[in-house]
Amino acid sequence: MFSQITLHRLLSKALADLKFHTPTPVQEEVLPLALDGIDLTVNAETGSGKTVAYLLPTLHQLLAQSNPDAGTRALILLPTRELALQVYGACNALAKHTNLKSELICGGDDYEAQVEALDPAPQIIIATPGRLLKHISKSNTDLFKLDVLVIDEADRMLDMGFSDDVLEIVSHCNSGRQTLLVSATLKGIHGPASQILKNPEHISLNRINDEESVSQENIVQQVILADNTFHKQTLTLKLLRFENYDKAIVFTNSKTKADRLSSYLMHKHLRVGVLHGDLDAERRLKVMELLRQGKINVLVASDLAARGLDIPGVDMVINFEMPKRGDIYVHRIGRTGRAGNEGMAISLVSSLEWNLMISVERYLKRKFERREIPSAVATYTGPARVKSSGKAAGTSRKKAKLTSGQRAKKKKRQDKKRRKQNIKRNASKSTAISPSESKPGKSE
Repeated sequence: MFSQITLHRLLSKALADLKFHTPTPVQEEVLPLALDGIDLTVNAETGSGKTVAYLLPTLHQLLAQSNPDAGTRALILLPTRELALQVYGACNALAKHTNLKSELICGGDDYEAQVEALDPAPQIIIATPGRLLKHISKSNTDLFKLDVLVIDEADRMLDMGFSDDVLEIVSHCNSGRQTLLVSATLKGIHGPASQILKNPEHISLNRINDEESVSQENIVQQVILADNTFHKQTLTLKLLRFENYDKAIVFTNSKTKADRLSSYLMHKHLRVGVLHGDLDAERRLKVMELLRQGKINVLVASDLAARGLDIPGVDMVINFEMPKRGDIYVHRIGRTGRAGNEGMAISLVSSLEWNLMISVERYLKRKFERREIPSAVATYTGPARVKSSGKAAGTSRKKAKLTSGQRAKKKKRQDKKRRKQNIKRNASKSTAISPSESKPGKSE
């Protein structure tokens, strides 16, 4: 029970309002250590309650050690605006009986309005890295008295896409702060993470990283073989028309594919929205609100939506394309089967994706259930030969012999390429004139 954990009375009151009585396993593990000010890495499945697990001790610390003149004392960094907005809402709900002020600082929102919101400094900033770094560079905010730094979705935040910005922000933070790194697929502490933490404790409740099978028994995970993109469109349409679900998310590997697929499904009169990084903040926010309200019930998305978003009622996830890595797959299917509810995850797999599917199965240490749609069965039934790993065995092909005419054309192309290279080389030499040659001198 939360009542058995020492929390500020105003936070306990908010928990009662929200009808949060019993902490989840990750909250039971994180709260005592975080309340002691210890640096932590937290690895737990999506939907396990990680957000509340780091918000409660952060808010408690700010309330227990009141310092109204300290400026910003807590910073929560997240990779996307949607996830930041979700955490901002949770923070406000937990802090509603307090005087703590939080601000959301994300790209796509009005910059000048953010400048005004940062003066005077809010006690809590919830931000995406790029926009926050801009404010830091313009001296609109400082983090010199920061007490707590939380990096959510830390595996993504510390990869090559975000790590430079995150490390730059960290360099502006109070070195005496507490730091929490949180993710569903955090695989140890290496590289940038080791520069951020001080003697951390490691909490892992995600069995996928503990040499065991993934603990998502409430999600049925299936594979349907497909011939090509057009066949996948047919399969997706049939699944969305005839499966029993409240809301569904269909994942693609690219923004372009998401746009094309959503247009196709809209043309088939489904209630569909699309979400990816090329959409402006206002449109992304509107799509999420339409999905939450049930005005649309299908979201076609790039992996922007796979990170941390909690959308009630999502009970089916379709991987239109297999993700490139197992951890991305885990984040995708984690949009369903949340808080103990049942869910279904269906992956459409073409011949080019067979090996990706096998890699994901090995990552999860489980086999996917194979399935067919009777009215749209693929002609592709799997590779002709497989290796011991289950991956497709390659077939070596002899190069076809060229005819005399093809050989002549090939030689002509090679000769033309060599002539161009020689012309370019000679031109380069002619411009390489020594300084004495390049200046007109007096005749001797």
